[in-house]
Amino acid sequence: MISIYSLSALILAYLFGSIPTAVWIGQAFYGIDVREYGSGNAGATNTFRVLGKKAGLAVMFLDIFKGYTATNLAYLIGLSVTGPQNSVQFVNYQLALGVTAVLGHLFPVFAGFRGGKGVATLFGMILAVHSEAAMLCVLTFVVFLLIFKYVSLSSIMAGFSFPLSIIFIFQSPIRSVLLYGMCICVLILVTHQKNIERLLKGKESRVDLFKRKAH
Repeated sequence: MISIYSLSALILAYLFGSIPTAVWIGQAFYGIDVREYGSGNAGATNTFRVLGKKAGLAVMFLDIFKGYTATNLAYLIGLSVTGPQNSVQFVNYQLALGVTAVLGHLFPVFAGFRGGKGVATLFGMILAVHSEAAMLCVLTFVVFLLIFKYVSLSSIMAGFSFPLSIIFIFQSPIRSVLLYGMCICVLILVTHQKNIERLLKGKESRVDLFKRKAH
């Protein structure tokens, strides 16, 4: 039976995820709603594309923070409900909270339910649940971004690295973590359909984080 504490945490996790950082930063500092440009998504990738590196990095880190904070609300529910830290029940509560935050990012109540693709928020969730696998995701993302300069491709490959690392490297005994990792792959493929189409056609935008502007 769900307690008032766990229900309140789920609602709070959704509200955390619903904070439309890309929309608010774009409107506050640039007078632009990023959903009206580029891919039309309110996420870090489209912010990089539309507003540049500074805004893109700010949105990315804030979206990661959303997922991380929402997932760690499990610590506030109480061990009598969640069980000991790192137990199966506790991790399951973390996953439930993190997924709720991602849903908030995808369908934000504060932005007309038009959100982003949830990759950065997903990463924040992974960071809270399994920090070692999260670092491997970062490494995968950076390597692919440096080589191919596609944020979308890098995000997809980073997402796929999570369940693979859980199975073959870390061998987590908690089955729900593996199931969650597989769901990540499906979600990323679904939310990146247009990006995949553009990648196949050679029309996807590239991002070079180290390119200097000409003076």
